[in-house]
Amino acid sequence: MITYDSEARLWLLSTPGTSYALRLDADDVPRHVHWGRPLTLEQAVVIAADLPAEDPGGDDPGGEEYAVEGGLRFGAPSLTVRFDDGVRGFEWRFVSHRAEGGLLTLSFTDRVRSLGLDLHYRIRDGHDQIERWAVLTADEPVDVLRFDSAAWTLPARDDYRVSHVVGEWGREFQLRRDRVPVGETVFTSRRGITGQHAGPWLMLDAHDAAEEHGEVWSTALAWSGSRRITLRRDPYGRASWTGGFGHEGLVWKLLPGERLETPAFTGLYAPDGFGGTSRRWHAYVEDQVLPDRPAERPLVFNSWEATEFDIGEEQQTELAGLAAGLGVEVFVVDDAWFGARTGDAAGLGDWWPNPDRFPDGLGPLADRVRALGMGFGLWVEPEAVNPDSDLFRAHPDWILCQEGRRRTQGRNQHVLNFARRDVREWAVEWLVRTVTELDVVFLKWDMNRSFSEAGQPGAADPDRVWIEHTRGVYEVMDRLRAARPGLYLESCAGGGGRADLGVLARADQVWTSDNTDAAERVAIQHGHCQLLPARTMGAWVTDSPNAFTARPAPVRYRFHVSMAGAMGIGGDLRTWSEDELAWARALVEQYKRIRPVVHGGALYRLGDDAVQYLTGDEVVVFRFRPSGLDRTVARTRLKGLDHRARYRDEDTGAVHEGAVLLGHGLPPLLSFDCTSELVHLRRVPR
Repeated sequence: MITYDSEARLWLLSTPGTSYALRLDADDVPRHVHWGRPLTLEQAVVIAADLPAEDPGGDDPGGEEYAVEGGLRFGAPSLTVRFDDGVRGFEWRFVSHRAEGGLLTLSFTDRVRSLGLDLHYRIRDGHDQIERWAVLTADEPVDVLRFDSAAWTLPARDDYRVSHVVGEWGREFQLRRDRVPVGETVFTSRRGITGQHAGPWLMLDAHDAAEEHGEVWSTALAWSGSRRITLRRDPYGRASWTGGFGHEGLVWKLLPGERLETPAFTGLYAPDGFGGTSRRWHAYVEDQVLPDRPAERPLVFNSWEATEFDIGEEQQTELAGLAAGLGVEVFVVDDAWFGARTGDAAGLGDWWPNPDRFPDGLGPLADRVRALGMGFGLWVEPEAVNPDSDLFRAHPDWILCQEGRRRTQGRNQHVLNFARRDVREWAVEWLVRTVTELDVVFLKWDMNRSFSEAGQPGAADPDRVWIEHTRGVYEVMDRLRAARPGLYLESCAGGGGRADLGVLARADQVWTSDNTDAAERVAIQHGHCQLLPARTMGAWVTDSPNAFTARPAPVRYRFHVSMAGAMGIGGDLRTWSEDELAWARALVEQYKRIRPVVHGGALYRLGDDAVQYLTGDEVVVFRFRPSGLDRTVARTRLKGLDHRARYRDEDTGAVHEGAVLLGHGLPPLLSFDCTSELVHLRRVPR
């Protein structure tokens, strides 16, 4: 609900569990009032009246709802513009407001120049998130140097801590919790993609939050390209941050009559710790972000780790037969099925079956896969091209490049410019044709190349490519899904390099990491699920020893780690022993029984190495202990159960009291080997 006090010029956005308030001051500057526990409109007006009229230091307004350049402002601005005559900045003049359903729009113009700015706020029924974005319009030319989606302000506290994820290829989603220093901290990607090195979200607390208690404020940017989030803590105890697409040094030349719209930067306040924060984000992503389809993700087999570039029809058919025997639901052919692709140096961009490896095309293999009772899937990398390809030889101008600069290669490839209409039409044509002709049900969309020399020779505004490429990728994905509504899409970028709310509005899940070592996946999955639900987390069972780390692990441990997300199988089944295959069949059956709970239940973290999923009547718990040197005797206490209820173990038949599971928990794992445990409980009548 959105309410307004005309005398105080104050707006209050009320969600099921929170309130957000802002007002206009005497100079029409929008100022932040409150973001936290629920308030009435009258209470918000009282709080606004008590706020200081100026900064304690006297030289910085502070507390602004959306920071601009100009006047006594010295923090990071959300908006920086430069007019043709060299004049910079923005002076607020309020024009109007409009509240329709859950959408509030505040419209402003500059007091002198022909520049319009709309600030948008949207709340959704049943959720506490506040979606914010901005739109800029001009009647005169203006260089847009920075244009963020939103700025966020927190109440003064003695201290602040920021939670975020960092990493690299093979070590994505590593959770960090760091003290916020006085000054500015920038979280950015200059890669053209989301990147493995840092996630596009932040969580802040006053150094007093824990898993199930304490106030946490968090934001997530719905954008899959370069970005910048600037976090500031001032000497007076306040914390704020501003963020959006692009990064420093880029210029968007906004022409008369044009409009520039940012992606959404969504915020959430939660009073019940990091666990409550995560569960609220999971529910929001599931209800408001992901494509509308059943929660349960299909169980896939992917051929990459089994074959890499050495691929062929006979060997893929053999793997398909083994996968079907385990209960796999979709068989996905990975890299090297196309063009002259026998390694990573050639063929990328030539999206037709390699005639030497598939003499009759992929049709016979796809038919065989379907005859085995599975759907057919493919790997593609539409945004990249090898110089050694027919596509590059025909269209060398289609790549991101700059005149007079070397064309750097990464992984022997260049990035195709999806800001170009002809490139997007080419991509839509072959993608729709391929998935239609082969009846593809699962498409793994990869992107292995960060931007370099990103430009558009001859373009009047070459920096636009940094934003328009990502918008072009979204357009192609949207058109592909419109043409094939039942298609499952997995986002991959050298592992987990494109995991954000922007791509997940189009993709059903994310390939979390190329590192499939089960022991290392526990930490990767722990970080992923801070913001994103388990159903979005692609997780394969692969060989032992692991191809990435050479670490051995028992088959049950590998399966249990993968079963905590959207499980797949990616090992070379031709080398698995009969004992391993028998275990795999049994564990696949068990996974299918618990999948509705893992993909549709609420997630509770029970420590760094244990996770629980809960629906109304079912509980699934995974516990991991990768080191035999860990001889802890601590019990694992469950969460969220009815203390009055009884729960039966679906595997052993043992019945547990809810109060005992909550208060004392499950017995400790005791083993000298790398071990794990899956406990499946069902509520039973007394």
